[in-house]
Amino acid sequence: MAPQRKTFPRLFLPRSDPFRLNGERVFLRPAERGDYEAWATLRAQSRAFLAPWEPSWPPDALARTSFRARIARYAEDWRTDQGYNFFIFRADETLVGGVGLSNVRRGVSETASLGYWVGLPYARQGHMTAALPLVLDFAFSRLRLHRVEAACLPTNIPSRALLTRTGFQQEGYARQYLCIDGKWQDHLLFAMLRGDWR
Repeated sequence: MAPQRKTFPRLFLPRSDPFRLNGERVFLRPAERGDYEAWATLRAQSRAFLAPWEPSWPPDALARTSFRARIARYAEDWRTDQGYNFFIFRADETLVGGVGLSNVRRGVSETASLGYWVGLPYARQGHMTAALPLVLDFAFSRLRLHRVEAACLPTNIPSRALLTRTGFQQEGYARQYLCIDGKWQDHLLFAMLRGDWR
């Protein structure tokens, strides 16, 4: 008898049309190979702006081969219900940043971690404020998660304000929580429950 193949809900099956989350100011969709040039250009011009808030960039961070590996990992994460990463686009299809749910834990947790970045030319213009409700609605309504967690450096005032404005509650302070910009750094811990989501 042939082994049974694991089947996933329709959400996770290959689609002929790109999966999109549409909002008034932005739309989100999974990254595609054709996004490489726009992504590499935006990340390169935003490097000094992003570096203090992200893990250290490897020497090949912006290489096409690294981007392809990233896309493959994202696709595998979607397929196995481990994570859901999106690029953020303005209505005119300009790439402005990215947002994702990672480390999805099922069973007694039903939790994921939220991460996001925005390119320097588009910072403080409301794009992430428009994008977060789309990914949170996806998390709570489509993925049926119970909890979404986020963390940010205490000095990242815009990120703290974004999370609070979106409805996250600050729950704690974690010492040397993540290695960011080459150093183990303290983080503020935030979370939102499905019941908090309007």
